[in-house]
Amino acid sequence: MIREQVLKKIESDFVADGVKCSVAGKGMVATQSPYASEAGAEMLRSGGNAVDAAVAAALALAVAEPQASGLGGQTMMLLSHGKDVMAVDGSSRAPSLAHVNAIYQSDRSLGYRAATVPSTPATLWYVQDRYGKLNWPRVCEPAITLAENGYPISALQHKLQDRETEKFLRVESRSGAFYFLQENRAYNVGDVFKQKDLADLLRRLAEKGVTEFYQGKIARQIDADMRDNGGLLHYDDLALIPFPIEREPLVKQFRGLQVYTMPPPGSGRTLLFALLMLDLIPQNLKFSDPLNSLLLFIHVLRKALLERSDRPYDPNFFPQIADETLMLDPLYARECLEEILNDVDKALIPIIPTEDELTGETTHLSVMDNNGLAVSLTQSIERVYGSKAAAAGLGFLYNNYLYDFDYNLPEHPFYLRPNQVPWATVAPTLVFSGNRVWMALGSPGSERIISTLALFLLNVLDDKMSIDAAMRAPRIFCSLGGRVSLEAGRFPQSLLPYLEYKGFRIDRREDYSFYLGCVQAVLKKLDGSGFQGVADVRRDGTAVGV
Repeated sequence: MIREQVLKKIESDFVADGVKCSVAGKGMVATQSPYASEAGAEMLRSGGNAVDAAVAAALALAVAEPQASGLGGQTMMLLSHGKDVMAVDGSSRAPSLAHVNAIYQSDRSLGYRAATVPSTPATLWYVQDRYGKLNWPRVCEPAITLAENGYPISALQHKLQDRETEKFLRVESRSGAFYFLQENRAYNVGDVFKQKDLADLLRRLAEKGVTEFYQGKIARQIDADMRDNGGLLHYDDLALIPFPIEREPLVKQFRGLQVYTMPPPGSGRTLLFALLMLDLIPQNLKFSDPLNSLLLFIHVLRKALLERSDRPYDPNFFPQIADETLMLDPLYARECLEEILNDVDKALIPIIPTEDELTGETTHLSVMDNNGLAVSLTQSIERVYGSKAAAAGLGFLYNNYLYDFDYNLPEHPFYLRPNQVPWATVAPTLVFSGNRVWMALGSPGSERIISTLALFLLNVLDDKMSIDAAMRAPRIFCSLGGRVSLEAGRFPQSLLPYLEYKGFRIDRREDYSFYLGCVQAVLKKLDGSGFQGVADVRRDGTAVGV
């Protein structure tokens, strides 16, 4: 059980640098882009609340971080005010023409036929209209200005553009390359990147509202673009505006704190299942060999991912209550942990087909204000730079969420059907101490989100790290197929041969690896004296307070 004085000691150890790790008295915004963080902070300074700040930051990320999010994607979030917490499910939807026979293997991740109905504009407008204080045109202003005036390309963006160039050029129209490459090559670091068409689109959205995107001129432009390029997304799909669904969040205790996270079709239950198993291990338990501690974490993570794979759950059409309850049953978690402990010293990795390397990309932001409102928001266009196809004349990338459906088992809840929602791996999370929200956090990284957040919480609550130290701590992930990805230079060198001996395959990653997640976390101090925020050193972001 974590006591309040321990949490205050964790808070007191925080070291601010004013960029990645910040403190403030009235509110805090942490995102993966300095321009988005500043956009959110601007809303707080203008009298807006955490929702206004989160929406302005999310729109700015659509401009400044197009490799990870955009108007063509989807957005999910948790909102809390006091002890009331709500999950906002902003899932996109498969087009009405999308069915298994219409989607070829090559279409699932690249080009116009890979896209689902964009839901980010509808979701951001919905939450700002209902829970924000400022008006819609005001929260759109920073994103419009950023798209119009441009921003310098970062080293990370140059690297990703260079890595993805070949895929951009495989799209016959080269529409994505037109907008996001410079003469079919990556922009140089420091080049000012302006997006006039996107600025015009955002200005129209600010003036006319979200219906313009789904039922107005913008929708007709998207429809024409899709028809010209053989896409499946048409006007009729857009006209049924994909407004989000408000859901009850999932909640469980971990180390005496309440952890709220995203319900299906998100992956919050996978995080909670891992935490339920980890919570059964005493905090003061020390292995004679620290390698066994890491091995135990790997097995817990792998078991949680296996349960997610074995128990797919769609709350819209397949209310599998028994399966959902079982996965979050503490007794079942105990049974699974006992199996792991019995086998932790054996090479027990079964033969599972090696999965493709997970390359999904996402962005996350966390916001708190001084009136008790907290937002944890994750949005994505699925893989890095989405489908690599952009909307002609509009300047945003289409997503490639059709990659996330099942194509083999008709009984699978996420088997591709017209208007079905994709299976998501996001887990925006809020942590409460008693009736007070203490922390908002989340991460990008596809299935690596779960290991990133679980490790972060373990570092804070078990190792008593401040959130800046926990953010910098080394990362490790294990796939279902037994591939361990880790920041190899930051772990004991004896760990790698030990894991290989146990039957795992090793995927060495560089220190502070882009691949292993990116925590954005905001903490409200228990004494009410202010906020702490961190933006992961593994990406370009900042934490900005007011």
